[in-house]
Amino acid sequence: MAEKSKIFYTWTDEAPMLATHSFLPVVEAFAKSADIEIVPKDISLAGRILANFSEYLKPDQKKEDALAELGHLATKPEANIIKLPNISASVPQLNEAIAELQKHGYAVPNYPAEPKNEEEKKIKNTYAKVLGSAVNPVLREGNSDRRAPRAVKNYAKANPHRMGKWSADSNTKVAHMTGGDFYGTEKSVTIENDSQYKIEFESADGKVKELKGFAPLLAGEIIDTSVMSLSALKGFVADAIAEAKLANVLISAHLKATMMKISDPIIFGAVVETYFKDVFEKYSDVFRELDIDPNFGLSTLFEKIAGHPKEEQIKADIAATIANGPAIAMVNSEKGITNFHVSSDVIVDASMAALIRGGGKMWNKNGEEEDTIAMIPDRNYAGFYQAAIDDMKKNGALDPRTMGSVPNVGLMAQKAEEYGSHDKTFQLDADGTVRVNDADGKTLMEQKVAKGDIFRMSQAKDAPIRDWVKLAVNRARLSDTPAVFWLDDQRAHDREMIKKVEKYLKDHDTEGLDIRIMNIEDAMTFTLGRIREGLDTISVSGNVLRDYLTDLFPILELGTSAKMLSIVPLMNGGGLFETGAGGSAPKHIEQFIHEGYLRWDSLGEFMALQASLEHLAQTQDNPRAQILADALDVANEKFLANDKSPARKVGSIDNRGSHFYLAMYWAEAVAEQKEDAEMAATFERVAKQLQENESKINEELIAAQGKAQEIGGYYQPDFAETDHAMRPSTTLNEIINSI
Repeated sequence: MAEKSKIFYTWTDEAPMLATHSFLPVVEAFAKSADIEIVPKDISLAGRILANFSEYLKPDQKKEDALAELGHLATKPEANIIKLPNISASVPQLNEAIAELQKHGYAVPNYPAEPKNEEEKKIKNTYAKVLGSAVNPVLREGNSDRRAPRAVKNYAKANPHRMGKWSADSNTKVAHMTGGDFYGTEKSVTIENDSQYKIEFESADGKVKELKGFAPLLAGEIIDTSVMSLSALKGFVADAIAEAKLANVLISAHLKATMMKISDPIIFGAVVETYFKDVFEKYSDVFRELDIDPNFGLSTLFEKIAGHPKEEQIKADIAATIANGPAIAMVNSEKGITNFHVSSDVIVDASMAALIRGGGKMWNKNGEEEDTIAMIPDRNYAGFYQAAIDDMKKNGALDPRTMGSVPNVGLMAQKAEEYGSHDKTFQLDADGTVRVNDADGKTLMEQKVAKGDIFRMSQAKDAPIRDWVKLAVNRARLSDTPAVFWLDDQRAHDREMIKKVEKYLKDHDTEGLDIRIMNIEDAMTFTLGRIREGLDTISVSGNVLRDYLTDLFPILELGTSAKMLSIVPLMNGGGLFETGAGGSAPKHIEQFIHEGYLRWDSLGEFMALQASLEHLAQTQDNPRAQILADALDVANEKFLANDKSPARKVGSIDNRGSHFYLAMYWAEAVAEQKEDAEMAATFERVAKQLQENESKINEELIAAQGKAQEIGGYYQPDFAETDHAMRPSTTLNEIINSI
């Protein structure tokens, strides 16, 4: 081979970052045997901040913009990227990361939540590239093929996870708005010819302000606008609070403030401000003085009132409000962290999946399970979860030992749908009209707005939609499984999508295939009915619903979404291989720092690596890569069969131990293959050394547990210290380094 094959491997955050320090040396050592170069790229939150503020840094502190590089690479046929879960930062997380970087000597600027001059506006706009879902839209130049591998599914059936019991008289329900939400106000059109658009706001007094300058429109793409009424939202929240109090159940909010980084923090703030209405009114002067923003939740509020003369008085009034209102669901009962503390703690796809798996329960302040009214204000997806709850009340909990599977084909290429709306989402500061005008001045859409309302526009380009339909048909044929497009004919955007799906299905041979278009509630009922019979059903969905589906069903089937195989066939021929969801990453790194035990499961990483190696072998004619891929597939099955995932308690196998066993099983499988004698001989030696030193390596790994770990930082840990903490077995390191 003239040039080495390359796999680009992302450094991210929290538990996945820790695991990479342990696992990447194994990957690099094995890859060398197939002349594959592993190229690490830092797309962590800290790395992204530093890359975007080079002008503030010393020459030796500057970092490459790894995310931009990978985004460019994703458009090329040679792309082969393994992407681990990263922090989709909320503003409080961003502020923590900035403070840590400043402590480490990096002179990055503070985040100006309310810019007071042009310089601060520029800084805030730069930080907007880092906040929320900054990574995925850049890398996802293809649509998603996500499923549970056979070995994982079989393991889950043989070792079922705990499921909560559902009662027919459960008081848990989803509360949503009935008007004034994004669903009710949405307008959608399909663009006929290439053009441009800009967004303008005309206030009631006739003044026109440009919200977004001209940007391109492509023929065939769907564009949407919608508005969330702030007054209708607060009215809905007040009604839901009253209903929860009357029913004597918990109240909880479920949003996506990380991915929907402009709109959902505002919605979260409206929830907090409405629940604590009396407190915000009573202390309005203090809160203005301290620059307290309800969008940042109770956690930031408590930080800002610390040391203020009225601190105890404010805390007492907050406690009294909670005592008199419906109890708030807890994120962490032991630490007193409520569902209203931090917007990034109430990620709807993870929190609602946990609720449904748990029998409709959330935790109260005493660590006990209770029913809840789950507020999902916007109707676009609220019915999705209510349909699941209705099914569970009627038919009881699912049985992981017998239930079918729900793979997903998701539209997400080129920032499709709402997740690409960040630069087109605005909270209006006056009454008026927002218009989307084309290059000729023609108004494509307009929305009436009131002060405080949230306007957003989103796009879905035609080429990704065509590719999505093609991928769905291919998956249905390859797996001989029904495929259901989850599209709501009562929603403006979905009506445009249905026209395209019906048109593009005609481009494919669908004879003998069961392909349907169903609204979200019916699709959920149909799919759950098949699951209960042990049958599989492919869900074919838009971008946001893809996120929700690929957490809900894996959590019900497997106990976690981290064990899914997530392949993104990039539209220009490359491959992006994602390693599962990162919702549990924060609690795992905290446990590791406190007691040297990392429970994070890297199985998703193992499976993504296998698919990456296979793709590389096929696209770059590298037979040794195929040997490694096939051997890793064998190793993954053995890993599951022997139950070498991290255990629950200190003193047992943790993430580092699971990497040791994966390495041993992988070496054994390469040694046993017959295609390449030289590789077999190399790995026969490695496998033998690992087998002979199994007890010693386990002793060294477990001896490192049970004590606090110093890694030099949460967002920007010290590389050498983290390496030392995650590779504590000298014996294992010597064997791996010798390959």
